[in-house]
Amino acid sequence: MRRLLPVTDQTPDDDREWSLDELADAYAYPDPAPGSGTWLRANMVSSLDGAAQHDGRSQPLSSDTDMRIFGTLRALADAVVVGAETVRMEGYRPARAREAFAERRRAAGQGPAPAIAVVSASLGLDFSLPLFTAALTPTLVLTGAAAPPDRIRAAERAGVQVVIAGDGAGVDPARAVRALAERGLRRLLTEGGPRLLGQFTASGSLDELCLTLSPAMAAGDSQRIAGGPALAVPERFALASVLEEAGFLYTRYLRSRV
Repeated sequence: MRRLLPVTDQTPDDDREWSLDELADAYAYPDPAPGSGTWLRANMVSSLDGAAQHDGRSQPLSSDTDMRIFGTLRALADAVVVGAETVRMEGYRPARAREAFAERRRAAGQGPAPAIAVVSASLGLDFSLPLFTAALTPTLVLTGAAAPPDRIRAAERAGVQVVIAGDGAGVDPARAVRALAERGLRRLLTEGGPRLLGQFTASGSLDELCLTLSPAMAAGDSQRIAGGPALAVPERFALASVLEEAGFLYTRYLRSRV
């Protein structure tokens, strides 16, 4: 893998596989956003023609290196925020502890693995799945105050922590970020899906986008990486870094503060 941006005296000029430590250094969390004490980054993959999925899943657009970065970003986070539909489509399981990142997490005051925080208005989830029953760090469910009471009770009976982060049936994205921060979860990572990423973007909650550009054309009518209503004014992000391997571009963009 090659670093295309930024170029420094330490930039290696050989095309080789980076160690997990090098990846962790390259993707270390910046300082929290001013005034919030949190940092929300998204990790998504897109084809050349803008598809975020193929046959409903992101894996066909991915690569081995993309999955190593995926694992690294998880290993750096306090919590991984994901939509219920993505949990169902991608077959989500609990985040696992990884020895390669254990010391780094201890030094940052983190537990052995990030929490998974599932965003769901209906709580139409199978609470008997390992994601909820076998998580090293307890899985959270973020929902609204008007969520079905019977589903809230079902979640709580299964030992799932239900977090109310909205006054209606759905979740207020900015309130969800604050609710997680109140639980000490400040380094946040969202893996989508597109609708959830669109909500975080529209609310002004997204600080960073880690976007893998896959050298593939998908055609069809797949969603883009972010969905939902258009913003009145497009949100500007600044390019922070670019890595390249086998035609894949691994980019980081930071939200412009001006």
